[in-house]
Amino acid sequence: MKPTLFVLAAGMGSRYGGLKQLDGLGPNGETIMDYSIYDAIRGGFGKVVFVIRKDFEADFRDKILSKYKDHIPAELVFQSLDSLPEGFTCPPDRVKPWGTNHAVLMGKEVIHEPFAVINADDFYGRHSFAVLGEALTHMTGKQNDYCMVGYRVGNTLSESGTVARGICGTDKDGYLTTVVERTAIERVDGKVSFTDENGQVVTIDDNTPVSMNMWGFTPDYFEYSEEYFKEFLKENRDNLKSEYFIPLMVNKLVTDGTVRVKVLDTTSKWFGVTYAEDRQSVVDKIQALVDAGEYPRKLF
Repeated sequence: MKPTLFVLAAGMGSRYGGLKQLDGLGPNGETIMDYSIYDAIRGGFGKVVFVIRKDFEADFRDKILSKYKDHIPAELVFQSLDSLPEGFTCPPDRVKPWGTNHAVLMGKEVIHEPFAVINADDFYGRHSFAVLGEALTHMTGKQNDYCMVGYRVGNTLSESGTVARGICGTDKDGYLTTVVERTAIERVDGKVSFTDENGQVVTIDDNTPVSMNMWGFTPDYFEYSEEYFKEFLKENRDNLKSEYFIPLMVNKLVTDGTVRVKVLDTTSKWFGVTYAEDRQSVVDKIQALVDAGEYPRKLF
């Protein structure tokens, strides 16, 4: 059974001011997401599911889904503030979405096979989809055995400013022990460093694995997520800014000893438009990959 690619795209409309400005960065106006879908197809994925906001369904079907039609089966699911477990209602003042792991829950009815989760607006690179596709193919029928792609931190920095990354701790067998969100990571005097909670500057090795929200799960993850979401809502229902993030759920499952998560190394370089000034650099990097023959000039 081929794995499914689950693309988190519900934040897209707000960030880009509607889909019309969905940024074309490739030589034929391809979006970053187009490259992810292309890489997923050649990495052995058999279906793609997008989670979006219901209010731009028509636009999304017209501008996005139509181009994948002859290449890979695609489905839509919708994230909304009132998609909550029975007995819970959304606070009337809440406008912020419930977070990435709530978005993942929206796939429960349509995903019944091992699946990858990615952000719509991150460029992950060909090798990462190859290693993740391979790992997921071997996860069919399993439970409590997940994986994530651990990018080498030196391959994920921005030239325009500091970045925040989930720095991963692993055990001797390469399984995840912790994900700690660190902010203000940058290269200083040739070394990757960040300032910790005590104000100390910490230097880390270029190859330290970080999470770029590229996960591999089996469908039992939905059940765990649903149960824990109820606890999350009880504790946070009055906090209008609280978000149910994937690392929150994964950390809990790993700490409880419920699951194990293999950290997969990749040589892929991550990039994205973290700052407006990053845009041209992303265009140039994609063009360089096309020139090198990594991608065709026209994807779809």
